[in-house]
Amino acid sequence: MSDTPTPKPGKVLVPAEDLRTFAAALLEKGGLSPEHAATTADVFVWAALRGVDSHGIARVPAYLELLAKGVANAKPEIKVESGASAVAVLDADRAPGPVALSAAAAEAVTRAKAAGIAAVGVRRTVHTGAIGYYVSKIAEQGLVGIAFVAGMPNMGYTGVKGAAVATSPLAIAVPAEAHAPLLLDMATATIALGKIRQAKASGTPLPEGAAATEDGTPTTDPEKAVMPLPLGGAKGSGMSLAFELLTSVLVGAPIFAGFHSDDPQGRKHRQNALLIAIDPAAFGDADGFTAAVDGTLSTLKGLTPADGAEGVFYPGERSASVAVQRSEKGVPVAPKVWRELTESAGRFGITPPEAQ
Repeated sequence: MSDTPTPKPGKVLVPAEDLRTFAAALLEKGGLSPEHAATTADVFVWAALRGVDSHGIARVPAYLELLAKGVANAKPEIKVESGASAVAVLDADRAPGPVALSAAAAEAVTRAKAAGIAAVGVRRTVHTGAIGYYVSKIAEQGLVGIAFVAGMPNMGYTGVKGAAVATSPLAIAVPAEAHAPLLLDMATATIALGKIRQAKASGTPLPEGAAATEDGTPTTDPEKAVMPLPLGGAKGSGMSLAFELLTSVLVGAPIFAGFHSDDPQGRKHRQNALLIAIDPAAFGDADGFTAAVDGTLSTLKGLTPADGAEGVFYPGERSASVAVQRSEKGVPVAPKVWRELTESAGRFGITPPEAQ
């Protein structure tokens, strides 16, 4: 059975490289430098290739709006401050997340190769995108990548009425040899905001305990749902709060306290992050490590599947398979997204790529 979803009627297929070039051209017209536009487009296409369409090419119109409104800074002065050989803080100056976190990942790799481990905090960025991308870039260098992100509160907190904390994500990438890297990329919410919007559009009831009304009352009615609930109740709540401390508070740019204060600036969109790179060679034999990772993943896949299961999969395995197939066949783009992209192209005088 193929892991690649069959394109729905009305979707168009666009070659990944064409889509990357097209997205970069739009973002450059939106104000980004050619280098920053290419970096941001690469993050979007990476997500789209892996089937994470909510963070894929559909983000281009939203980023163009962030740039047009000045929420994202098209010409940021990014600065790296270092307090120790293995630690740095990158002040993003409101740069788009893909620009800031790509730079932070590269910085973390350089420092970890010298010190064995490194942590790079990111202060004052705007929408980080799919954070699995950044830890994957770290894993491509043979290192273990870990990332946390904190943003604007948009999720419930156990025992609190209304939105209290953010759907703060966590990502971990571990390199292997014969297998695709393990890639865990998860939010602290039970369901994504995009899934709530999709359910509202289709009229499909939401799962029990996944979303809530504005005052925090759980609901399965997509028309009443306005925010997701934390994954595992108090567990997801606690993780989100911890990530705020490990990112925002750690880099001197708290979000949570300002959001819940009387200061109107507290509601201004911003995000913070922490990227960690670990060099397995610092712990012993790097080749032995990746070989053991392969052995672990092979052992998992050799376990007896549960009744009705399609197989046994580790985090990131199926999305890596989807990426291979979409690279060959093209990336499906929803009609609404394609219409928005081509309308933007018309305004900027850009010719869209051929789509099937």
